[in-house]
Amino acid sequence: MLILDENSRDEFKKPLGEVYSDFKDVLPKIRSAKFLITVGDATTNNVLQNEIHPNISIIDNLIQRKDHNHNITHTENILNAKNPSGTITENLWETIELAIKKVMKSNEKQLIVVEGEEDLAVLPCILLAPENAVVLYGQPNEGLVFLNVFDVKNKVNELLYLFKKIS
Repeated sequence: MLILDENSRDEFKKPLGEVYSDFKDVLPKIRSAKFLITVGDATTNNVLQNEIHPNISIIDNLIQRKDHNHNITHTENILNAKNPSGTITENLWETIELAIKKVMKSNEKQLIVVEGEEDLAVLPCILLAPENAVVLYGQPNEGLVFLNVFDVKNKVNELLYLFKKIS
């Protein structure tokens, strides 16, 4: 398990991609994505409301740590993972890897429901996804982050050094 060091939390408040305050401004780029991953309930909900079906969605049934009642199930292919706040568990990492393999093999959409928190799932998504993938996630009180996996893999590898590895 990787645990985020308390002193490094500020580093993760910086967006890894371009931030869009208006969802409509980024819709054309989202629609043209060949492989789309959404992380977060609000992000996934917004994409689905615009009739875009991500290849993989990762949710925890919370929006800014509050319960919500959106039905964001868009596929029968549901995987579950456990991931406490401030961590990236092996379980989450392996579940993301499994979801990507399933999409690559069958092109069937995958939904990962996280018990705990999905915020840091962006990092394994970037490292495991195909080079042409796009990842979307919310930047609290700012908007939607749009990133191309290829552009940020090196940065994410650097960020992983800010975690403590616990066996």
